Order: sequence, then C-alpha cells, then structure tokens
Amino acid sequence: MSPDPIRVVVVDDEPMVCAHLRTILGSAPDIEVVEQAHHGAAAVAAVERHEPHVVLMDLRMPGMDGLAATERIRSKPGAPVIVVLTTFDADEYVLRALRAGAAGFLVKSTPPEDLIGLVRVAADGHTVLSPEAARRLLAASGDGAGDRHRQQARRLAEALTERETEVLICLGEGLSNAQIGKRLHLTEATVKGYVSRMLVKLDCANRTQAGLIAHDAGLVSR
Repeated sequence: MSPDPIRVVVVDDEPMVCAHLRTILGSAPDIEVVEQAHHGAAAVAAVERHEPHVVLMDLRMPGMDGLAATERIRSKPGAPVIVVLTTFDADEYVLRALRAGAAGFLVKSTPPEDLIGLVRVAADGHTVLSPEAARRLLAASGDGAGDRHRQQARRLAEALTERETEVLICLGEGLSNAQIGKRLHLTEATVKGYVSRMLVKLDCANRTQAGLIAHDAGLVSR
C-alpha cells in the first residue's frame, strides 16, 4: 500500500501564484495541495481543517499577514512545517518568520523540479534553506540583533556543553549534519543526536532558529 501523500496548503494573496504552485506540486504523485488561501486568517483556518504536513506561506498579505499567521500556526500543538515564500531572501520579514518557527524559505522563482524536492525535504522535517542563504540571513540577523535577542541568546548558549556549543556554531554557519560530522570528527548519527538535544535545551522549533541564536550570541564570526 502506498504511503499517504504529503498534504500542502499554499498561501499567497496572488491567485495566479497559488494556481502556479498547485499545478507544479500537483504533478508529483506523492504531494497533494489540499487548499489555497489568500490571507493569513484563511491560512490558519485551512491548517485547522486539513492538518497539512507543509504550509507554503507568503508573508506580505492584506489583513492578517504571513508573519502573524506563522506565529499563530506554530503556537499550536502538532503544527505543520512552514516554509516562507519570498521574492527577496535577505529580508527582515523572513528573519522574523524564522524566529517565529518557520523552517526556511523558498524564493518564488525556484525551478519547479527543485520546488517539489524541497517540499519533500520540508515534510521530512529538514530545514529548507541553502547553506549560502543561511549564511546571508543568519549574518544579517547577528548584525541587526537587538539587545533583547543578544542577551537571551547568550543566556541560552551558556547552558550548552562545549561540544553542543561547537555544533551550534556549525548550525550558525549553515552546515549540514554531514559537514558538521566531518568538521568535528563525529558520525552523522551522533551529530543528529546532539542537534536534537540542543534544540530541546534552546527551546527551538528547528535548526534554523538555533542558527539564529548562534549569531545573536556572537558565536559566529562574520
């Protein structure tokens, strides 16, 4: 028996964008777009109705915007993975969405074949953020971090062990588990264990949020 398809909600205030994404994702046999929404409140309602695995979320929308919708959805138990849809990756709105628990972002010009693959990656619980984009965004976060973020990040980082701190720095540089293992001479399974425990300690929804903490705490050189 084939596994259940990956349920996706697409959110964008431009119906043509939603239709385009639905057509692309609908071509994959293992992905089902269960609803399209054109503002944040509709996105929240769609998530409650369908319990999707992944939400593709535009940020700038009338009424409740995508940032508020992300915060609302991520605050609920069993929340789906949220991936931000954006035109410009180095964007303060994107940073705020990542702080609110989004797992990463996709530029709207992402090629169709890459979009399908990245939705699968998101559904598997991995961060949807290229290392290059991670470095740009996380560095921008560190440069613009306010005192509150810096103090909170330093306090959280102080609770980590030396090895966990080394792993956190690697996340701040946008490294994958394989790259972290190579740098720190650890197996990927060991790295995965460190990351999982560290996310609990830091109260982070995903590794992107942990990377933000690394930059806010000043652990990553720019």
